[in-house]
Amino acid sequence: MELEGPGIVLDRAPHGEGDFIVTLLTPEGLRRGLAKGGASRRQAGLWEIGNIVSARWTARLPEQLGAYSAELVRPAAALAMEDAQSLAVLRAACQLAAQALPEREPAPASFEGLLRLLAGIEIPGFALPELCRWELVLLRELGFGLDFSSSAGGNDRLTFVSPRTGRAVTLSQAGEWVDRLLPLPEFLLGEREAEPGDCAAALRLTGHFLARDVFGARHRPLPEARQALYERLSQD
Repeated sequence: MELEGPGIVLDRAPHGEGDFIVTLLTPEGLRRGLAKGGASRRQAGLWEIGNIVSARWTARLPEQLGAYSAELVRPAAALAMEDAQSLAVLRAACQLAAQALPEREPAPASFEGLLRLLAGIEIPGFALPELCRWELVLLRELGFGLDFSSSAGGNDRLTFVSPRTGRAVTLSQAGEWVDRLLPLPEFLLGEREAEPGDCAAALRLTGHFLARDVFGARHRPLPEARQALYERLSQD
């Protein structure tokens, strides 16, 4: 059996002497494989987490681990090294995808969203807001999409999200419950660009539902890199 196409390196782990077990996100979903010689000087840069590659996976039977070979398409890991925040975003996104998505189940929207994020990882001001938008896509594709369809009129606008239902509510609807609701940054509605503080609020919002519905159901915490990114932003 053979599969070939674009992939994103989400994780790699040493295996034996000089090999890696590599986890790629592809349009067909999450798939692991053995990269023979992956830890060698010639190949190590290829399998850096966050890199976009053109990969080939082969196995005798579909259920086997299989083997990977690949060519580098975009060195996102190296590009992100120029900026600490971009690198933190890359690590958070890749850990989230690796730990949240089920193996070998198609996740085309999550793949396309992460591909777009990594394609612009070095653009100033791009990666962090894009991560927030991508987390909404990830939640939706996993079956836990937030509902921003409530209508608002006049000066009333969608301002909060219920932490219980995931539905957006307007300022007037919030009423006495305002202290129990999660702020909804306007840039997540596509109404304007993200402003200082917006991304911390957005990551708090998506993080609540990721922690409860995705990782809480598995009795696991949010990935370490994702939690560290939020803590760093909330302290700024």
